[in-house]
Amino acid sequence: MHNPPVFLYVEDDLASIAIMKMVVEKVMKIQPLTIFHGSENFMEKLDAMGAIPDIFLLDIHMQPYDGYELLSMLRADRRFRRSKIIAVTASVMGEEVDRLKVSGFDGAISKPLNITHFPALIKRILKGEQVWFVS
Repeated sequence: MHNPPVFLYVEDDLASIAIMKMVVEKVMKIQPLTIFHGSENFMEKLDAMGAIPDIFLLDIHMQPYDGYELLSMLRADRRFRRSKIIAVTASVMGEEVDRLKVSGFDGAISKPLNITHFPALIKRILKGEQVWFVS
C-alpha cells in the first residue's frame, strides 16, 4: 500500500468526475487522484501510469468496456491482486449488488457520492474491509 494511497477512478460522466476529484483531493487531501475519462484503451493507459493503484473506483455503465469487463481485466493480471476494486454506480438495486459481489468486486459505493460518509468508507476499504454502501 502506498502512502498516500494511489487511487484510479474510471468514469465517463464529467459531473461524477468533478465530485470525486473534489472529495478525494480537497476533503480527504489525497493527491493526485488519477482519472481515466471513459474506459477506452484501459490497460494501455494503466500500463503507462507506472504506479499500481491501491484502490480502483470503477463506474459500471460505460462504453466500450463496462465496469464488469474492467474488473475481469484487472483480476486476470497478477499485478493488481492486492488492489481493492470498488464499483461506483447509480444502479444499486438488490440484484445488481448481488451481481457485483458474485463478480468479485471488493465493495460498492452508490452515486451520487455521500460526501459525509465517503472518506470513512475509503479508510475502511484501505484496512481491508469490504464496503457495500448502497442506498
